[in-house]
Order: sequence, then structure tokens, then C-alpha cells
Amino acid sequence: MRYFIEISYKGTHYFGWQRQPDAISVQEVLEQALSTLLRKEVKVMGAGRTDAGVHAKQLYAHFDFDTIEDSSALVFRLNSFLPKDVSVKTIFQVAEDAHARFHACEREYEYIVTLGKDPFSEGFSHQLHHKPDVALMNTAAALLLEYKDFQCFSRSNTDVKTYFCIVKTAYWRLEDNQLIFTIAADRFLRNMVRAIVGTLLDVGFQKTTLDEFRTIIEGKNRVNAGASAPAKGLFLTKVLYPEEIFKV
Repeated sequence: MRYFIEISYKGTHYFGWQRQPDAISVQEVLEQALSTLLRKEVKVMGAGRTDAGVHAKQLYAHFDFDTIEDSSALVFRLNSFLPKDVSVKTIFQVAEDAHARFHACEREYEYIVTLGKDPFSEGFSHQLHHKPDVALMNTAAALLLEYKDFQCFSRSNTDVKTYFCIVKTAYWRLEDNQLIFTIAADRFLRNMVRAIVGTLLDVGFQKTTLDEFRTIIEGKNRVNAGASAPAKGLFLTKVLYPEEIFKV
């Protein structure tokens, strides 16, 4: 039987989601916990591959197991067994061919920028001492919806078949002393959100004009885009799936 597991984690002490040969990852920690409690080797496939230091408020993964009699009890045992910075929310059965990565139809990220020094947001936001032009950044963010090829925001030497992504939402909002960038798309390239944020901040600080922002996207060259924003401010917040995969 195939199961989906919904988790959240603080990515500070992990080298991303994906299992690494010489570094600790969220996938490794979760697989070890499941294998120990289910007394059988369990491999999980995640909906995405967050980079080192990136957090997740919601991420789904799938795994196969004969039968789980009491999923609520397993969730409780997993949360008792896992480190404090990884949490399991739910486990539920899905269609046999349901795939956490390939069936995901939309992913949403938030990037948090704190304006000024704030010890309570340290580790969870990028702190800036000057406020950028938010209206200008929102004008630039809206341009993302006009394009599909985002090679300029992809990490170099990434092994992908296409750089096409359909961006559905991209905007900044100000809440108290925090600037929050929300972006949703059908898929994301490696480092894409952090590269977009860094480039939009360049627009906000008037280092890059709106015309130059367009030229960066159309040029398809990562060198021309802004520096990537720090990983600690990035959160995977939502993953959506078609209803049919939940029909068992």
C-alpha cells in the first residue's frame, strides 16, 4: 500500500531534504525513524528538494508499506522518536500510483525579510537595516507571471530537462517589521526562489531597473541575476495535489 506522510521541519541543521553521502538530511532522519518503528526498511520520496538551511511548513513524501493499522498512533510514535526540529502531521493512504513529487500540481514558498535587528526572527529571516521600495518590487514580481523560462534564476549545472515553470502567484506584503514574499508555481528550479528574492531586492534598492529585470529573465544567464538571498529566510509552505490521488 502507498502512504503519504505530511511533515514540517526547521532546516537550520540539515543539508537539505535529500539524502547526502556525507551530511545529515531530513530524508535520512525520516527514513531512519520510519524503518525503526515499522521494523522494515522504508524509503520515502519527497515532493521537493529543499536546499540546506531551508525550512518547510508543509512537505509531503510517499512510502510503501503493507498495512498501517493505526496511523494516528504511528504519528505519535514518530514525533516522540524524531528530533525536535522535525514534525509529522499526518499519515494517510493514497492511490497505489500516487507520487509525492510528480503528482504535485502546485508548490508555494514564502521568503521572510525582517526590517531591522530582531533576535526573535534570527534563523528564520533575512535581516535588513534599510527598507526597499516594496511597490517597485511588486511591479517586478508581477512580471514573473509573463514568463515561463527561468534559467536565469536556476543554479548553474543543474541537471533538468527544461527550465520552464508556470508562476501563478508572486507578491510582497508588509506585516509589522517583516516583508514577506509569496510565490507559487507548478514547479521550481534549484535555488530559484532565493535567486528571485535576491534580484527583486536589487530592484527594491534601485540597483536594478524594471527594464533590466526583464533583460535578466530574457537573457537566461544566472550570472546576470542578483545574488541568492540567504537560505534561512525561505519556507516551503504548501504543496497541492489533484483530488483523484486521494481516492483509495
